[in-house]
Amino acid sequence: MLTTHADFVEREALVRHEQLPSEIHRSGRSAGAGDAVDLWQTMRKEARLNADMVLIGLIRSCILDQQDLAGGLARLLSSKFAGEMVPAQVLEALMRDFFLTQPGAVETVAADLLSIRERDPAAVDHITPFLFFKGFQAVQAHRVAHWLWQEDRKFLARYIQGRASELFAVDIHPAAKLGKRIMFDHGTGIVVGESAVVEDDVALLQNVTLGGTGKEGGDRHPKVRRGALIGTGAKVLGNIEIGEGAKIGAGAIVLKSVEPYTTVVGNPARPVGKRHTGLPSLTMDQSLPAVDYVI
Repeated sequence: MLTTHADFVEREALVRHEQLPSEIHRSGRSAGAGDAVDLWQTMRKEARLNADMVLIGLIRSCILDQQDLAGGLARLLSSKFAGEMVPAQVLEALMRDFFLTQPGAVETVAADLLSIRERDPAAVDHITPFLFFKGFQAVQAHRVAHWLWQEDRKFLARYIQGRASELFAVDIHPAAKLGKRIMFDHGTGIVVGESAVVEDDVALLQNVTLGGTGKEGGDRHPKVRRGALIGTGAKVLGNIEIGEGAKIGAGAIVLKSVEPYTTVVGNPARPVGKRHTGLPSLTMDQSLPAVDYVI
């Protein structure tokens, strides 16, 4: 039977009186934990304002019935990743363990969400990317897979990677290293290789590949430094460095390192225009310099 609006209002009245601190918060807050707490309260308000009756089960389960951001994300991802042979309850417990044992993990999630809200005009609130943006969800799933990889639970990490690839069309090797405030815009078709590094504030658009150049092993994938923006369909290949604040044009094939604060385009990629001074990932400015000459 469909839940009525009266049922929802009654349930939410009960929820408002159940604001007990979660086990995560009782264990002690690291720097920035207040941001995660404040963000979760904002998201609960947004959920009440957007409580479409068709989605009431989703909103209740992943937001209104959860005491904190960590619990909400664990519920959301576990429900997506579960299958007949891997129950949702087991995955949810695993993801809650991740947040309990990794200092600062929930603050990183909050930083990612807040950054998306600031940079993406399609993110009209915070619950929209949380519930519906597969780029955000794929990054958070990777954080769990990376933890498992470091804990030498590599087979389970591979399961998370594989399910994320199936669900989101985003394939991030569990060993890859991702920073904070990462934005995978749209997400579809993004591939990140095993030895890749993606630092803070980086933005990748759809169909970006951070890959190798062949069958060689070892350290073979790109290192993308802070604030770089990599445009739609760009392929960045090999153990090269994309400098801080660099901008990679859509469709570029990048086989050599890119200097900081430099825009490159083409196949093979070449520098164009004057060197810029800001971090393009923060403005998401994908336009090319007005002056077109090789640096």
